[in-house]
Amino acid sequence: MLSEVDPLTQVIVKHPRDAFVGPETIATQWAALNFTAPPDLGRAEREYDRFLELLQSTGATLITLPRDDHTTLDSIYVRDASIVSPRGLIFCRMGKPSRSGEPPALEAVLRELGSVPTCGRIEPPGTLEGGDVVWIDSRTLAVGRGYRTNAEGISQLRALLDDTTVVEVPLPHWRGPGDVMHLMSLISPVDHDIALVYSPLLPVPFREWLLDRGVRLIEVPDEEFGSMGPNVLALAPRRCLMLTGNLRTRAALEHAGCEVLEYEGNEISIKGFGGPTCLTRPLARSV
Repeated sequence: MLSEVDPLTQVIVKHPRDAFVGPETIATQWAALNFTAPPDLGRAEREYDRFLELLQSTGATLITLPRDDHTTLDSIYVRDASIVSPRGLIFCRMGKPSRSGEPPALEAVLRELGSVPTCGRIEPPGTLEGGDVVWIDSRTLAVGRGYRTNAEGISQLRALLDDTTVVEVPLPHWRGPGDVMHLMSLISPVDHDIALVYSPLLPVPFREWLLDRGVRLIEVPDEEFGSMGPNVLALAPRRCLMLTGNLRTRAALEHAGCEVLEYEGNEISIKGFGGPTCLTRPLARSV
């Protein structure tokens, strides 16, 4: 799968009962991890069960990661620990130090399964997180250079993908290194030639590059950026899943011919600032 939009057929997820564990773990970790408030585990489980129902309505099969003592609440956001590539999965090295246990935990699970090919990992001093990586087409990868993904990480990725065009996208400082600013905070492809974007923070050269490639940009309004309006998961071309409440963004997607599904995510998304792309690591899409 070298696409962000073709029909989703296999995806990695992690249920909050295994990521959040219990009230004691939540109470110990939430503030240090920059959650806006402690998640309510019971509500999180109900939100997530509905989220999984929507994923499975597409026919996608799930690989559910187990509880792991070396990971934190953040491990619910499974996209960041790995990248799908032409040669197999690449395990990341997290720019947020508290998340360092996630790639090896994922690697251990996939080694047991034995059905997912792997091709390498990002090594120190490189850092790279999956939320900074967007396949534009099957031979072109955009990578955000920010506080979570550094120049060395991008250099190592280029070496692993020497037959792929890697486009480096400088990310804004925004609220500094303690906040979450991934490339996918600003752009979500919803079809091969349509992307949802938040242009006020999108670098001008990258925005122009997208337009030059013939990509139609659907703009997220200012008031819906903070509620993760730009973070939308394509389930298939022009069929996507988004966080409820972003009414103007939903209307813009529907005006562009997209079918939009919604989920409630106060506990699993809003408090940890991780939308539907963050909650999933697509492994396979049909063409």
